[in-house]
Amino acid sequence: MSILEQLSATIEARKGADPDTSWTAKLLSKGPEKCAEKFGEEAIEAIIAAAKDDRENLIYESADVLYHLLVMLSARGVSLAEVLAELERREGTSGIAEKAAR
Repeated sequence: MSILEQLSATIEARKGADPDTSWTAKLLSKGPEKCAEKFGEEAIEAIIAAAKDDRENLIYESADVLYHLLVMLSARGVSLAEVLAELERREGTSGIAEKAAR
């Protein structure tokens, strides 16, 4: 099991946890819109770190982005397995060809 799969499983397990004792449960209790907002905030922080060529902070913020992406997906009932399956489906397809097929 990869670290992303472990993290995804932990997020799913925290869905019913007490929001006062779990940051994940607290985020999820605020609803999918708040989870999406938080993901966007973290993505912007990663973009800023990349633009500033701040490697250490980019690593840190990228970890936040991945976590908040998984929380946002969970809030909407989308599993990591579904996203990975989509990536697998696209494997070997040119990005240009994939975009043209939409």
